[in-house]
Formats: sequence, structure tokens, C-alpha cells
Amino acid sequence: MKYKRILLKLSGESLMGEKGHGIDPDRLNFFADEIKKVHNLGIQVGIVIGGGNIFRGLNAEAQGIDRVTGDHMGMLATMINSLALQNACEKAGIYTRLMSAIHMEAIAEPYIRRRAERHLEKGRVVIFGAGTGHPYFSTDTAASLRAVEIEADAILKGTRVDGVYDADPEKDANATKYQKISYFDVLQKNLRVMDLTAISLCQENELPLIVFNMNKTDNLLKLVEGNSIGTIVGKEKTKIITN
Repeated sequence: MKYKRILLKLSGESLMGEKGHGIDPDRLNFFADEIKKVHNLGIQVGIVIGGGNIFRGLNAEAQGIDRVTGDHMGMLATMINSLALQNACEKAGIYTRLMSAIHMEAIAEPYIRRRAERHLEKGRVVIFGAGTGHPYFSTDTAASLRAVEIEADAILKGTRVDGVYDADPEKDANATKYQKISYFDVLQKNLRVMDLTAISLCQENELPLIVFNMNKTDNLLKLVEGNSIGTIVGKEKTKIITN
């Protein structure tokens, strides 16, 4: 396998499926099945999932909620999604541990790096909830931070598009896809791959980030087997896909 330990980043919106909000059980079970295929190969899997399908802290101020309170509400939304994903994974036969950056012992273990590493080494999928536990930091940043802390080989960011483009491919038919792109170019071109803090963390620690379509069957499996799927964000020179 190309990777021994990965950090899978999923957006909260990805759990909506075809629904306009909340959690689509079919999409949840699909993700659990895809994770199981990788787990069965002996790959150590950590997961960070957003909460945008339930509540977005960044939109809180428009609703009259101050930013810090809104971000805390967003952290709780990630815990709802994390619990749902944990349940789906365990129904699929995967041993999991949910760890929270905010203490809520009744439903999750407190996040402790060494304990998380031991769970991974014992073959348990570890879901990291509640972001970083601090306001003003996104779940993208939480994913980069946890990946660095557990010494993951790469962050795999599952989206609904098949990589990084120079424009939104869902709105621009002429958008060009990158096969590889450097951290510097992501920052310079202001591409919305992850937020600036998350990309900077990856860059400082030379942690590869791969953006791929998580909604396509076996894409995650093909990635860990070493197939060229999606776009690699790293220190190498940017390369555009040409026909």
C-alpha cells in the first residue's frame, strides 16, 4: 500500500447526499463501506468531518450570534456528524473510537495524541470531533493539525469533484484540472482547497494533501493502493492535466 496511516477529511455537506440539509443515511452508509475497504487492508484511518450540514459558525453573525458562540455551535455540529459516522462504521463491522477536542466524556473520549496513536496501531478507526476545540479555526485546520500530530502519511480530502481546478468545474465548463499543484500556488492563486491556515500547516510539515471525489465507488481504495486519483497538493512543481 502507498500509505500506512491516513487522515480522511470529509465535509459536513457531503453527508447531505441529495437532501438539502441534515444527514442522508444512504450516503452515510456508503462512506462507511468505502472506509471499510481501506481499513480491511490494514491501513490506519483517522477521520475529521465538518458540521456544515447542520450549522456553520461562519454564518452565525448574520443570525445575530457572535463568532465565538457560533464556532462552538459548529463544533457541536461536528460531534453530531461524528457520532452518526461512528454508528455507521460500527454497523459495518469496523471498530472505532470517537475523540473530542471538547470534554464530553458521556459520548466521546477526550483527545489525547498518544492515545489516538495507540487506537490506530490497534486497528481502530479514530474519528476526531469538535475541530481543534477553539473558535476561529476550521475543521480543515483541525484535519491538518491532527494529521501532523498523528504523523499521517497524507491528508485525503474527499469532495464531490475529482480534484483541484483553476475555477469551479460545476460552474465553468472550461475549468482546468491540476494533476499536481504546489502549496505555494494554492496560496498564491487563492484556490479554495482548504483554508490558509490548513494549507500553511501542510506546507510547513511537508504533508501531502490529495483532493479527490469521495462519492465515486472505490476511489478511496484506489488512492491508498497508489493509483493516480484526484489532485496532489505538495512541494512539487505544479502540473496541469492536458488531454
